[in-house]
Amino acid sequence: MPTAKGFRQQLKRYYLLYTVGFLAFVAVLAFLEHLGLPPRWIGYAFLLFTILIYATIGVMSRTADVSEYYVAGRRVPALFNGMATGADWMSAASFIGMAGTLYLTGYQGLAYIMGWTGGYVLVALFLAPYLRKFGQYTIPDFLAVRYGGNAPRLVGVAAAIIASFVYVVAQIYGVGLITSRFVSLQFEIGVFVGLAGILVCSFLGGMRAVTWTQVAQYVILIIAYVTPVALLSFQITSVPVPQLVYGEVLQGVGKLEEKLFETPAEQEVRGLYRERADAYYEKIMRLPVSLAEERQRLTMRINALKEENAPMREVVALERLRRDLPANAEEARERWDAAMHAAADRGAMPIRHAEAFPGRSEAESSAARLNFLTLMFCLMVGTAALPHVLMRYYTTPTVKEARESVTWSLFFILLLYFTAPAYAVFAKYEVYSTLINTPIAHLPSWVAAWGKVGLVAIEDINHDGLLQLAELSLNPDVIVLATPEIAGLPYVISGLVAAGGLAAALSTADGLLLTIAGSLSHDVYYKIIQPRASTQWRLVISKSLLLVTAVLAATVAAQRPATILYMVAWAFSIAAAAFFPALVIGIFWKRANRAGAVSGMVVGLLITVYYMVRVQFDSVPWLGLRGIGMEPWFGIQSTSAGVWGVPAGFLTIVVVSLLTRPPSREVQDFVEQVHYPQLR
Repeated sequence: MPTAKGFRQQLKRYYLLYTVGFLAFVAVLAFLEHLGLPPRWIGYAFLLFTILIYATIGVMSRTADVSEYYVAGRRVPALFNGMATGADWMSAASFIGMAGTLYLTGYQGLAYIMGWTGGYVLVALFLAPYLRKFGQYTIPDFLAVRYGGNAPRLVGVAAAIIASFVYVVAQIYGVGLITSRFVSLQFEIGVFVGLAGILVCSFLGGMRAVTWTQVAQYVILIIAYVTPVALLSFQITSVPVPQLVYGEVLQGVGKLEEKLFETPAEQEVRGLYRERADAYYEKIMRLPVSLAEERQRLTMRINALKEENAPMREVVALERLRRDLPANAEEARERWDAAMHAAADRGAMPIRHAEAFPGRSEAESSAARLNFLTLMFCLMVGTAALPHVLMRYYTTPTVKEARESVTWSLFFILLLYFTAPAYAVFAKYEVYSTLINTPIAHLPSWVAAWGKVGLVAIEDINHDGLLQLAELSLNPDVIVLATPEIAGLPYVISGLVAAGGLAAALSTADGLLLTIAGSLSHDVYYKIIQPRASTQWRLVISKSLLLVTAVLAATVAAQRPATILYMVAWAFSIAAAAFFPALVIGIFWKRANRAGAVSGMVVGLLITVYYMVRVQFDSVPWLGLRGIGMEPWFGIQSTSAGVWGVPAGFLTIVVVSLLTRPPSREVQDFVEQVHYPQLR
């Protein structure tokens, strides 16, 4: 085995050759596209090549050693651990969802960047070095040793599974979007095809394979993210560095907003959508009579068309509408309420991109400000408590390198986060200047292509044949993936972006699945059920659980439960409420005991999930729950649910710990030992 220094040099050579090889591969595809290679084959080439690379690394890194499988043998250098953490961190939410959210919400979307970046400051100051000195495999391991007994471990396992499962569903959903668009697979099939790529690495080699694959994935995703917006920047400003000319283009977007928002056609369209929202409101108020009237109206129109010998397609279309009507008043209320809110949103005045805390009144502006701050808080604290991120700091050789790898992580993440706001502004400038007021019959092909995936929708509500801004509906998940097509760039750039998005989703999904499987196999099976299990049997259990979890997550993702960023924000709130108070208090307060930790974790988790479910959903059909929705407390959205769970967790731990017996002297000595990590 080479020395530590030789190992580092070897890694640098391997990944430099890999980067050069990937760039050469992109250049070859660009040349073949110039010669006439069909776009579908370019999509297949990127998909197959990248998954083949990840599979090769996974096979080469396969291991039956427990230390290698769970913590990569604790020999990952800080630089490469920073790259792996960056890839693990920059999920489909960061790669696909962030720029899209900034596109739709403008200034408000900066809460994601500020929260996620600030979270790494908390990791560096309060958690990473202390957890590395502890030196075990999982976060529940720390909780069990710090607080004593299996109760903290089991609560930690449950919280880790819930947070990681919600997060991994978002990643697999992103994989489904990419494969369905770029290789023309059905979304549900694309989800499971991507799942195969996810399992190749985590299934064969655990953390060892995942780590070295994630380094390779970081190279692809950062090249794929920066390249399109740099080319778009060059097209618009003649400067290929979008971060430098971002402000200039933002001013251009502001001028286009002034021009577009107040045109007579735009105001007419918004008025029609408001009228539609009012009509839905009337129908909801008159249920169940309005549902019967709607069914009768359609029946009369169908009969009239049949009597007039109208074209059969018109009759079939109306029959489909009648067949798709809600089955009962309860279902009609739910469906029409969603349609009413969608119409009201499209009828509202658009948000100006640079406007901070937008609102039509002081109360709305205050609510926007409160949601910005609470979301930033939840993302920051959630970042510092995500099990799959914290596990990465168990893989470094020393405590000092754990701290250094946090710094490298921030650097590699900054490269993407510094580009995301520019991405949103350049994409918006292109859409506003070239797409709006275009004849609908002459819209570019990407509109129809992404419409088939369900991420773009247009409706000529005023029947003028032109596309007004309110008539265009863009899902935030489409902005990054469609930007090369929006800008008219060669299709090879679209394939490159798809490969980057795939790398981001796969890298995070690998880490999350490993966290779930590790929590169940190591913390439940090995530590509680069968402490004498052999190494080989422990790995068999871990891999079996990983496979089952992956299939379940893919099944849920195929149902399209929400946008990527929403699901990820929920995962952060869950992790923040369940782990952050117990981890921080466990490290810095010797008086905290088992009863306090278990109570605090359970209370924080339950309050967060309760608020999240009741604010976001009015019904959960598969549980038979209906009419459970409630108004947000102080207007705080479900994405910031952790703002209630985190302080409740801290307060519960402190109060219960003070009311019960202190921990043993051994535990307090352990806290003292972990509290002062040696930097070597």
